[in-house]
Amino acid sequence: MARTYAQRISDLLRPEPNGTPLALDLFAGCGGLALGFEANGFATVGFEMDADACATYRKNLLGRCNQLTLGVHTPLPEARVVIGGPPCQPFSVGGHQRGLHDARDGFPIFISAVQRLDPDIWMFENVRGLFYQNRWYLDEIIRALEGLDYIVEIQLLNAVNHGVPQNRERIVVVGHRGKFAFPRRRSKQVTAGEALGGLALSCPPESKFLTPSMDAYVARYEKASKCINPRDLNLDRPARTITCRNLAGATGDMMRVRLSDGRRRRMLEREGATLQSFPDWFEFVGNETSRFDQIGNAVPPLLAYELASCIRTYLESDFRLSRQEAAMRRRPAQTALFA
Repeated sequence: MARTYAQRISDLLRPEPNGTPLALDLFAGCGGLALGFEANGFATVGFEMDADACATYRKNLLGRCNQLTLGVHTPLPEARVVIGGPPCQPFSVGGHQRGLHDARDGFPIFISAVQRLDPDIWMFENVRGLFYQNRWYLDEIIRALEGLDYIVEIQLLNAVNHGVPQNRERIVVVGHRGKFAFPRRRSKQVTAGEALGGLALSCPPESKFLTPSMDAYVARYEKASKCINPRDLNLDRPARTITCRNLAGATGDMMRVRLSDGRRRRMLEREGATLQSFPDWFEFVGNETSRFDQIGNAVPPLLAYELASCIRTYLESDFRLSRQEAAMRRRPAQTALFA
């Protein structure tokens, strides 16, 4: 009998004991990025300010997670790989667009870590808006990292092209001193129905159903937003982007499932986690709101696994450049490619 999607990712995404080399995970969240790396044989050390996210990381992963607020001078262990998802303050004109001089932003901390540790390779991911609305700031970040003698490459990746049953676009930026290749697109996409199986049609005791007034609100919302296709989960295609807001919020945009009897229920925590490619054995710590936040904010572990595979291939290759050679070969950030 063919294994289900849930069985496949539960087997694939298991931390390997005694993993090497070390990947330093900054702004680690609940460990979605780290899980992909640990399943690829890396050891991880995480840094995260949220207590529940740290507890989730420790509960499920082999690496330790340090609960603290990172700063540019926070002591860090030596590591060959630095990864993370730095929080990016929206740099509007009204916010004075202070860029790397804005203390509210996480990128100065990430750049400081790269400067101090001089890793073989580093990687960060962020929302697609950084490539568009705030491209000026992305360019500033890249110039600073190129100044540390790295070749910097960017791609706009959609998780749906890498085995995740969800349309989720993120920019991924990698700095290296050699020849790095991003993961290739998979030929087949996974639908929400394939990922969730019978769970999507079930009514467990914890189910929360939309009331008639909420159904009416949804109808008004979809009409006002000129929504051609209802926002109910379509089991025949990949899900739309999972976010904290549409998982937890009772709004017209909320993630919801329409049952065969016509009732709608809010998406279950485990459904949201599965659509993010978290294995069934992965447990989230905290109250419901905190758990939904952790799921919605996470890097899909399956996408992280493919990126970790590419980084491992790079580290095991014979192609290496010195800092000076990398500086000579570095080039302006390439136009992002959809992958």
